Amino acid sequence: MGHSQLDQLVSMANQIADNNKHQGDDNVVAEFVASHLKCFWARSMKQQIIEYSQTEANQLNPDAARAIALLEKEYA
Repeated sequence: MGHSQLDQLVSMANQIADNNKHQGDDNVVAEFVASHLKCFWARSMKQQIIEYSQTEANQLNPDAARAIALLEKEYA
């Protein structure tokens, strides 16, 4: 997956988090986003966003970053 595809994954994770702020507090939003990614993203997509979060992650918004951290616990 190229860098532009990584940019798209980061953008999608941020959008999913932003669009689900209404779910509740930060932890609820993170759990919802992690569940969404787990259900609807391919394993390769999840692995790439997890690797990104471990190295840079400066483009992930806080809710998306928390969600990726939850995913990392399951897939690491």
